[in-house]
Amino acid sequence: MRMRDTFIKPMHPEGIKFVAIFAAITLVLFLIWQPLGWIGVGLTVWCYYFFRDPERVTPDRPGLIISPADGVVSLIEKAVPPAELGMADEPLTRVSVFMSVFNCHVNRTPIAGEIKAVAYRPGKFFNASLDKASKDNERNSLRIEMEDGRDLAVVQIAGLVARRIVWWVEPGSKLRTGERFGLIRFGSRLDVYLPDGVQPTVKIGQTMIAGETVLADLTAQG
Repeated sequence: MRMRDTFIKPMHPEGIKFVAIFAAITLVLFLIWQPLGWIGVGLTVWCYYFFRDPERVTPDRPGLIISPADGVVSLIEKAVPPAELGMADEPLTRVSVFMSVFNCHVNRTPIAGEIKAVAYRPGKFFNASLDKASKDNERNSLRIEMEDGRDLAVVQIAGLVARRIVWWVEPGSKLRTGERFGLIRFGSRLDVYLPDGVQPTVKIGQTMIAGETVLADLTAQG
């Protein structure tokens, strides 16, 4: 790896227009007052960094469920998956990963499988670290059928400043573990509903890396 690659990461195409807007505003700020222009430079760099899309090395051992997001585990609790996914009305272990505005916001598939349902629901914009965000906030939910026939749900949840959930998969899509499936702009959260009986291998407060950190192990049941 070159030293440059440590600091300069690829940017997701979704971020190009935003970086361009920030850069244009920065030019205007320089014309108004140079110190304001340098503040604009800092914000433009932050915007580019927000939309970074680095390559990740995903563990390839069968049965591993991988974190779909960068961030910190904020909640681990029993909860019923979103009704719009058509899953059984039974509480499952839900692991929530909170993403701050400084985390990479590209979301990745937690395990290989086929997308059986995609369900977007508009909502509010409470702080994504709060428990009620799972119920009340804008969200987009995916139901993934794994190779063994069981379902796993992953839910993108908008946060306090997030106003746009993006996804590029649809029912019938077959994804690999760690494959990119969407992103959320400017602060948000990902919930993963584990299959019945599967326990997480992470703890509240643990830092997660999308596509790399093992969240649970299907082979460790019982």
